[in-house]
Amino acid sequence: MPIVFAPLVGIVFGATLAWFARSALARDEGPLVASRAFVLVCALAGLVYTPIVGYFVAFHGDWSYLYLVPWVRIPSALDLALVLVAGSSIVFGFAVAARPARAQRMGTLTALGGIPAVVTCVLCIVWQRRLSISATYGQFHGDFGTEPLTASSLGRGVLWMGLVGLLGVGWCAFSVREGPATLAPRSSIAPRRAAR
Repeated sequence: MPIVFAPLVGIVFGATLAWFARSALARDEGPLVASRAFVLVCALAGLVYTPIVGYFVAFHGDWSYLYLVPWVRIPSALDLALVLVAGSSIVFGFAVAARPARAQRMGTLTALGGIPAVVTCVLCIVWQRRLSISATYGQFHGDFGTEPLTASSLGRGVLWMGLVGLLGVGWCAFSVREGPATLAPRSSIAPRRAAR
């Protein structure tokens, strides 16, 4: 996942998950952060999406920045900040879309997920050549030593990380629409056994 549009994709995922959680969210009038769906979305963001974005920045940095800037000149602190922003974009998208989801306002919910999806698709079309090549910044701009994405280790990474990401989002989408709307607090007192 290129870091350039990873936050947009995260917002799309967050809005989509809010749509799946709309019934559970409508039943719950408590704070969003106490909902089961919010906890699951945070788990997806922290355990699946952020590591995927981080993988591409760490191991295929020039491609992740779409050869717009040389990755070696970008401070690692900026890399980390951008990865964390991208990872938290799922939670942000879910939080923004939760209110329209609770109110069953499907038009607003569709716009919240649809607009970033359209922008992402346009960026993919505009940068199609950059997305389809595995190279360093120097190789890309010098037009030497490049490999097609499908024949490179980057291509295998895109395939595997894409599969992991889709499975994670699918699991989360299934999980947020099932079960109780909020996490039930654990009782500190164990139930008494019936006397014999």
